[in-house]
Amino acid sequence: MKTKKLLFTFLFATLLGGFTSVDSKAQCAMCRATVESNLSDGSSSVGAGLNKGILYLVSFPYLVCMVIAFFWYRSSKENYEKRLKTTGYPGRAMP
Repeated sequence: MKTKKLLFTFLFATLLGGFTSVDSKAQCAMCRATVESNLSDGSSSVGAGLNKGILYLVSFPYLVCMVIAFFWYRSSKENYEKRLKTTGYPGRAMP
């Protein structure tokens, strides 16, 4: 029950963090130069596109970590159930 609550809290915090957006003033030098040159030309939609692209690139490693954690959790749960069936004790299986 405790792990379900912890997992739910983690997923809720992750989703909440993913759906909130914060306007940032700092960007890399190349991105800033691109935005400034496009703003001087009259195009203002490039900055929003760059910010969405940056958020996409930042979110991918978190997605990979979550997938790995899911498969690790599922594997450890299956191993726990096998140990429980084999020995009747949730600790280490007997040799």
